[in-house]
Amino acid sequence: MTGPTELPPLPDTRLAVLRSEAEALQPATVALRREIHAHPEQGLHLPRTQAAVRRALEDLPLEIVEGKSTTALTAVLRGAQDGPAVLLRGDMDALPLQEDTGLEFASEVDGTMHACGHDGHTAMLASAARLLAARRHELAGSVVFMFQPGEEGYHGARHMIHEGVLDAAGSRVERAFGIHLLPHVESGLITTRPGPLMASNDTFTIQVTGKGGHGSSPHNAIDPVPAAAAMVGALQTMVTRRISVFDPAVVSVTRIAAGTTTNIIPETAEVAGTIRTLSEATRARVKAELPKVCEAVGAAHGCRVLVDVEPGYPVTVNDPEQALRVLDLAQRVLGRSELLADPNMGAEDFSYVLQRVPGAFAFLGACPPEVDPAEAPTNHSNRVRHHEGAFPAGVAMYAAFALDALAG
Repeated sequence: MTGPTELPPLPDTRLAVLRSEAEALQPATVALRREIHAHPEQGLHLPRTQAAVRRALEDLPLEIVEGKSTTALTAVLRGAQDGPAVLLRGDMDALPLQEDTGLEFASEVDGTMHACGHDGHTAMLASAARLLAARRHELAGSVVFMFQPGEEGYHGARHMIHEGVLDAAGSRVERAFGIHLLPHVESGLITTRPGPLMASNDTFTIQVTGKGGHGSSPHNAIDPVPAAAAMVGALQTMVTRRISVFDPAVVSVTRIAAGTTTNIIPETAEVAGTIRTLSEATRARVKAELPKVCEAVGAAHGCRVLVDVEPGYPVTVNDPEQALRVLDLAQRVLGRSELLADPNMGAEDFSYVLQRVPGAFAFLGACPPEVDPAEAPTNHSNRVRHHEGAFPAGVAMYAAFALDALAG
């Protein structure tokens, strides 16, 4: 008798058909996405978006709770058997941009645009709820659908956690999963990595105070502008000389403001920017060192310095087991996935969930097929376009994660 001693595993028939089931839901997914895209809302209060999501879910066997302090929406699907709970998340808010895509369903709201794919995230999650509701007899446990406002800098996930989203099923969710569209990655490709996936983000503002005077007589003034300029270089030296290259940080000065005209030395100058790190240890180190550097530079120029660091989102850290599970599921459901070598230095408030629950966050490519990914406008561009053909992959992956976790 010849041949391999071990047979390959049989395909999981439950997962094999998820993509086709998600494709069947594509008209509803696209319709909800376009409704939300045409009527975007910013921040923590998105009444029109919340109402659209609620309408999309109203015929499903879900327990729906609206947020108290925000227009969040939490929906719980109970499986046919008792068991643990898992959480799936989609964010709903838009950005302060004037859309310039030319899409037939472009934003009808001046100065507001879905430029980060949240309309797609929300629509995919709503369709995943429909797909899973049709399969609730296969679930031994509950699925918590987290429709979140205020991801774009408003800490919406913290509000929902405070109001109990992680315990919405009656016990603490045991796994969590979120998806983010990327318009410069091949459409339909799932990518992620174990460990740090996205950076923390903190904002700093440095107020430099000198003594104003006439531009012709700098010796009679204390000019804050050279001090502010010197801080820019000093901060880059701080990063390269005080922070390990094996646990990196990015400190970018993104704004310098001073003065009112050409012949006046201003009394004050302001420097502002962002801090990005991939570990909480390096984050703490940079936040401690930055004021020291700026105060020392200011003192050398005879200026007073006030530094304010506003905390942003923590590092988004994938649980290694759950990240690898997502990549494996993508192979089984979609036929492909990609392990990322490097983290993304953007930030994401799903990090608050992953601090408390083992889970994973993944990117889903959504580059329009007629566009070269290298040339595609990225998220936060007023010309960004997300390929709707990627949506079934996202719907199927949301459903696959829950089915895999709650197999009855």
